[in-house]
Amino acid sequence: MSLHDDAVLALKAYEDQEDLRQEYLDHLAAHPDGMWKACEAGHLTASALVIAPERGQVLLTLHRKLRMWLQMGGHCEPQDTSLTAAALREATEESGIPGLTLLPGGPVRLDRHPIPAPCHWHFDVQYAALAPPGAVQAISEESLDLRWFPYDAVAKVADESVVRLLEAARTRL
Repeated sequence: MSLHDDAVLALKAYEDQEDLRQEYLDHLAAHPDGMWKACEAGHLTASALVIAPERGQVLLTLHRKLRMWLQMGGHCEPQDTSLTAAALREATEESGIPGLTLLPGGPVRLDRHPIPAPCHWHFDVQYAALAPPGAVQAISEESLDLRWFPYDAVAKVADESVVRLLEAARTRL
């Protein structure tokens, strides 16, 4: 099964955010290359909010290009066999934390946001990743900084999409 086919199946099973989910499916139907960064009409991305529930904290990255505190995530790569695999790979690479596990139940949220040209949109499939106890982060070249934030501090540093992702993830913990 291709990554494109996996995404279509994953999104068909996703019942929350119905209108946005349909936009993702329509985009993939119209753009066979809609999984890849080269698709200028927009492309799917996979991200994961790294959570340490025993500490009541999330790990955010200060994105090098956007200069915003965000969850870990990025583009699908040819070696990714699923969106789940892409989200876990991105979270591990960007956090430097081995042994992350995705919160069961599939994606936590969907988020579509504009990006600078030549592309127009990121169709982000958002997961939550659980950090093992005692996890220590290691900054990657994609970040200016990595920092653990208490749940109640996230709204002070991150945008609404990160706050909504945290709220949705916490309902599953």
